[in-house]
Amino acid sequence: MLFLISFSGLPGVGKSTIAKALARDISAVYVRVDSIEAALKVSVLGVPDAEDAGYLAAANIAKDNLALGHNVVADTVNPVSETRALWAQVGADSGARLVNVEIVCSDKIEHRRRVETRSSDIRGQVCPNWSEVEQRLYQEWTQDRLILDSSAFQVSESTAKIIEYMNTIG
Repeated sequence: MLFLISFSGLPGVGKSTIAKALARDISAVYVRVDSIEAALKVSVLGVPDAEDAGYLAAANIAKDNLALGHNVVADTVNPVSETRALWAQVGADSGARLVNVEIVCSDKIEHRRRVETRSSDIRGQVCPNWSEVEQRLYQEWTQDRLILDSSAFQVSESTAKIIEYMNTIG
């Protein structure tokens, strides 16, 4: 069974760190929407608002890799029902089992510290400040998902919990 593991959560909660570690642990293709969006913004096209295009490109890259028989880890904020439905459609179209993983950071002081002290590892990406993170649209989930609190678990514990969850639903 192929898996599409779709990460979601606000900026600074630890999604990318956990998603990268999981991709390494299970030898999956890692697709990061931030990388795609930043590339579109700094390209000669200069796409200023690349979020929609970034999600669509990431979804197609994921679909291509699932078709080749690779598990995919999608690293996205995934803030609204439309993006969540997009990943569900990719999984359905590809015959892959969708695993939604929401990363939260229940320690607001730690979350703020992470946001205020991080810098981007992607050329052209500007990290949001704390005020922007607090004001960001992030709809409540209505679908099943695994929720992990990055302030409660180490990265290795989080990846182990995801793998255990995958084993129970796969």
